[in-house]
Amino acid sequence: MRPRALVLAPMRGPAWARLCELAEVIYEPVSVRRPPRGYRAAELAARLEEEHARILITDGDEVGGPVLDLPLIAVACTRAEPVNVDVAAATARGIPVLCAPGRDADGIAELTLALLLAVNRRLLVADRDLRAGHTRDERERHRSWELAGRTFGIVGGGPSARAVTWRMKGLGMRVIAHGPEASRARPGIDRLIAEADVVSVHGAPVRDGGAIGTRGAFGIPGTGAVIGAAEFAAMKPGAIFINTARPEFHDAEALVGALKTGHLGGAALDHVPPDPHHPLLGMDNVVLTPGIGDGTYDTEVNHSRMICGDIVRLLGGEPPLHCANPEALGV
Repeated sequence: MRPRALVLAPMRGPAWARLCELAEVIYEPVSVRRPPRGYRAAELAARLEEEHARILITDGDEVGGPVLDLPLIAVACTRAEPVNVDVAAATARGIPVLCAPGRDADGIAELTLALLLAVNRRLLVADRDLRAGHTRDERERHRSWELAGRTFGIVGGGPSARAVTWRMKGLGMRVIAHGPEASRARPGIDRLIAEADVVSVHGAPVRDGGAIGTRGAFGIPGTGAVIGAAEFAAMKPGAIFINTARPEFHDAEALVGALKTGHLGGAALDHVPPDPHHPLLGMDNVVLTPGIGDGTYDTEVNHSRMICGDIVRLLGGEPPLHCANPEALGV
């Protein structure tokens, strides 16, 4: 008998079609299923039992406790890291946890490029002024420096950092980096911040001596910002700050202060402020997007290829290529 798979994430592409041939699929992507914010562990366990499913593919549902007490063949998270899965518990029960590293690297890199151009060339403000009837008399206030010959600093690492590197070099920018994958010859984060005309946060930022700051993004306490008031103050006058990674990696209160004083030239964040009256929403030199870095059809094709391909391998008795806990399989 074909195993049953409960699929709670959007899928597409040839690998997805192949999985549908090998497994009996119950397909309920986020756009059509309930609850819209994802299942809690008890709800998800009940849903799996109801469908007699032994394979789970999820995006952000809570996978732990009663879910992992079920006789599952595999749990798959379509994210780069299975942050919603209790990996240790899955390992203890011999359940492989699959993931999709780098699935959105190009999407994030393209968004980073778009955000940089939008902030540096004041595209949104210029569009608004033009629609309001202001034309040539407004050109001077939209004047900017060209990016060619400037320095783009990457804080962090991972696939998105690598994907953004060649794009910025294509603009003629010098790229420097500090992160888990940066060699010791590269500048430390303090030197990077001092040299870069653009500071862009990607992947998992690190700092010599550990994380800094005590407040997370949008003033949420206790998360520990990587880029705080001291770092914003050390940036070049007129520098641009971009964060397409996690919001807690920078201190939003400090960012607002640096923008209000005019020390920073602008900022771009792929995050949603929890407060509809947040100061960043009223600043002309800030561009905000609602977490759309991974919002491409190609991202879905990529995670489908990795996740479905690995499930097909498991069903065929082969080891998966993208497994967060290979020890669960005795590898």
